[in-house]
Amino acid sequence: MQSVPLYGATSIREIIHRTRAFIEEHRIPANHIVSGMGWNQDYFSDENRLLNRHDLDQISTTHLIILSRACGHVLAANTAAIEAAGVTSETEQPEGGQFDVDSQGVPTGVFRENANGLIQRLHPSTSVETIQRSLQLAMEYASSMGITAVQTMDMNVENHPMMMEAYQTLLSQYPHLRVYQQCHASQPQDIEFYAAQGYRTGTGDDFFRIGPIKLFVDGSLGARTALLKQPYHDDPQTKGIQCLTQEQLDAITETANRLDFQSTVHVIGDAAMEMVLDSYARLIPSGHNPLRHAMIHCQITDRPLLKRFTDLGVYAQVQPIFLHYDSHIVYERVGQSLAETSYAFGSMIRDGIPVSFGSDSPVENMNPFHNIYCAVTRRDLQGSGPYVESEGVRISQAIDAYTIGSAQVCFREQELGRLKPGFLADFVVLDQDIFNIDSMHVKEVRPVMTVVNGQVVYQCK
Repeated sequence: MQSVPLYGATSIREIIHRTRAFIEEHRIPANHIVSGMGWNQDYFSDENRLLNRHDLDQISTTHLIILSRACGHVLAANTAAIEAAGVTSETEQPEGGQFDVDSQGVPTGVFRENANGLIQRLHPSTSVETIQRSLQLAMEYASSMGITAVQTMDMNVENHPMMMEAYQTLLSQYPHLRVYQQCHASQPQDIEFYAAQGYRTGTGDDFFRIGPIKLFVDGSLGARTALLKQPYHDDPQTKGIQCLTQEQLDAITETANRLDFQSTVHVIGDAAMEMVLDSYARLIPSGHNPLRHAMIHCQITDRPLLKRFTDLGVYAQVQPIFLHYDSHIVYERVGQSLAETSYAFGSMIRDGIPVSFGSDSPVENMNPFHNIYCAVTRRDLQGSGPYVESEGVRISQAIDAYTIGSAQVCFREQELGRLKPGFLADFVVLDQDIFNIDSMHVKEVRPVMTVVNGQVVYQCK
């Protein structure tokens, strides 16, 4: 599906201009969907607010305009899309989500978390061939970044047959990237469906394996949908959005555990983290965590939460690249005290929490060297900062989290993540010695060759 690139837009006016130009360039007919992703209201210089239907109606009143925020947890839709989706002032608010309404009860075009589905259902189904083309482009880009394996969430109950066919066909022709596939679930029946297909965490071959069950408890900090214990410092009317009740969360994690699936839960706010720790404590009260249940993001934390993390042996899958943006908003969102105990990657490693690094692409660029730079320097990519410098890590620790830590959370630490006899021949050659350069220059490192299974899959020209 064609998509408008909105990353880096600095005003609502620019969003309107880019999307109009996209429609004209691609000659998209009236009554067709125009989708885009990447806008961030915190970068807008004209008005610092979420996009709404009135903004998008300036683009077109005859196309169905759907533009997702960079985090993917909020989207904006124009009037034509809202009407096509059948969302009115009479529509009930969905559980675990919200669409905004004006003083008259009319939808404003802002959809949050589980309410996104009210609009996203307008998207037509795609073909296996289209999926393959998109995956191949993503794989080629990953190879150019020196990436040899990924954990990704592309699969749900509805698209499962097409995703499996696309991956199996593509990887049989181009075995250039190892894939550990997260399986999205929002209810226990979804996990039972995956189990009925014969899947368990680890099912597959050397290049494609079923990974964890992936579920969402909250949203994002930038969109103010991450679930906090206290109201947002810059918006006291909200504590965020809780996408699942504690009972629903417990039912999903218990089912996954019983059916031998690892769970990894999207958690950004401290209240969401506490919910998942409570749920995991029912499954692994002794701290023995054989299925390596994990949380992903783990951003807003405090010392008691990290202590529970350590005691339970829960795995942390974190994204230091988030500091590029979040370091500029975290004090405003959660206040000074909580901000200074958050994004605590150094503490996690020192406390013995099993940590792996990733990018959350396409929310952020998958460039590992930008990620490592942020982890080490605690600065944004322009050098501003540092933010809580004491939570920085050494370059060697960051690389271990990217390699050994990532292999471990995927149950492949005996064959991936090290340059060692007997391990698979997956490695990258860099243009400079990353261990012996100034940390401020880590972001400039580039791959010159990427090798997977002993075969060169990328070489810099």
